[in-house]
Amino acid sequence: MKAQVFAGDCADFLTSQPEPRRLDLTFLDPPFNQAKAYEHHDDDMPEAAYWAWMARICRLIHERTSQGGAIYFMQREKNAEQVLSCLRETGWTLQNLIIWKKLTSAVPSTVRYGKAYQIIAYATKGARPRVFHRLRINPPLPANYRLERKNGMFVTDIWDDIRELTSGYFAGDEAIRRANGERAHKQQAPIALLLRILLTSTRPGDAVFDPFAGTGTTLIVGQQLGRAAYGVEIDPANAALIQDRLDTLRAADSLAPYQQDYAFTENLNAIWGAAVTNGHHDDVLDLPLFRQTD
Repeated sequence: MKAQVFAGDCADFLTSQPEPRRLDLTFLDPPFNQAKAYEHHDDDMPEAAYWAWMARICRLIHERTSQGGAIYFMQREKNAEQVLSCLRETGWTLQNLIIWKKLTSAVPSTVRYGKAYQIIAYATKGARPRVFHRLRINPPLPANYRLERKNGMFVTDIWDDIRELTSGYFAGDEAIRRANGERAHKQQAPIALLLRILLTSTRPGDAVFDPFAGTGTTLIVGQQLGRAAYGVEIDPANAALIQDRLDTLRAADSLAPYQQDYAFTENLNAIWGAAVTNGHHDDVLDLPLFRQTD
């Protein structure tokens, strides 16, 4: 399945649909309102206006989500209270507050502990998820362990094995850059992060949505996993960049190196779906944009 990206405003996109449609998973990684210089977005909104905007987006997504469908809402750690309130008031049921611990240096402070993580609120439409695959990983043993694990360990709500894409050396080849070497987007989610989310909460063929597509990582992962992945990006230059990224798979975007990380997961091949390996995607989605609500 070839993923699709749409240039425009995500709220306009969601409200323009002629009838309620079904989403199975949404990855919500919005601008954090940190006064960053985005060309097509005011990142310095009054706080009340910002969270009213987030509530509207969460509500629109909830209306178009299948029963038991999931949302993963990523934010700064200091905004945990607002995120949980926003999800609760728009109808979502919290399942986990995931701590994504960064592997590079913490942000220092002279008045509080250094900040070394982001939050990802995992919530569902209804009390029980429609899909939840219990993934098993096998990270390095802690220093006080003597015996190797026989079959890995289940993923918990502390994610300390996924490296963020920093602005410097640690970004490696994965970070998307423009021809002049500058980063194409100020915040880029790593392949490994979206892979874990989609493997956990979707099946092959499920509809995956990213309303703030950025550089298209959600779509890149969804396309390779055989999910029906859709994204909206307000910056037309970024939307064009995503389309280029989808059309020709870079070596740095391939999911193949990550499959070994989940080797102990039961039924991994069925969860993984049909991965694209040749870098060319000739099959176009013949599904309606989102399928009818259950």
